[in-house]
Amino acid sequence: MKTIGLIGGMSWESSAEYYRLINEEVRQQLGSTHSAKSLMWSMDFAEIEALQHEGNWTELTEKMCQAAQNLERGGADFLVICTNTMHRMAEEIQARVRIPLLHIADATGKEIASKNFNKVGLLGTQFTMKQQFYKSRLTKKFGLEVLIPDDGDCQIIHRIIYQELVVGTIKEESKQLYRDIIRKLVEQGAEAIILGCTEIMLLISSTDSDVPIFDTTEIHAKAAVNMALA
Repeated sequence: MKTIGLIGGMSWESSAEYYRLINEEVRQQLGSTHSAKSLMWSMDFAEIEALQHEGNWTELTEKMCQAAQNLERGGADFLVICTNTMHRMAEEIQARVRIPLLHIADATGKEIASKNFNKVGLLGTQFTMKQQFYKSRLTKKFGLEVLIPDDGDCQIIHRIIYQELVVGTIKEESKQLYRDIIRKLVEQGAEAIILGCTEIMLLISSTDSDVPIFDTTEIHAKAAVNMALA
């Protein structure tokens, strides 16, 4: 079994889900008392969030590269970034280490393509929804047409992530807002919905949508186990 290097803490709420999902999947595949070999470098998310909203991606990239190098030195065989947004600097991170990086959009795109969907709705932080690093990868590598909500709905999704989900706050009214946004995307032709922020799975599940939900946290965690056991 390979050792998984997890860059976490963005937020720890979703990183805890990664740890749980990875170990449950190892037990499912190997049985008995098996669990995953893993290392986690956990960020202080307050620092990360501040730099994100300042637009200081240069310093963020350096922090992420240092975390990746720390995990490599610690014995990790490959890397998993436990957040969608911070895949913005995935190429820079990969260039600074010798071990492979398992990209969350690749794991997600592969899963969606295997189900023969072509048009998908994307929920995530404003960075993930509006910048091209994530959407363009899904389009170029997997041929997916990616729909995002309108500006007002993007602001609602982003606010709920940063003011509620990352601190473990779950509100029924926020769930309903997300349901309404999902419904609008489906009306625009979305055949499935990507939960493109690792905290959204704390709020939304398959029962909240009339079309299939692709939870990037679960998909990425399972892909990490498959890579560890390959």
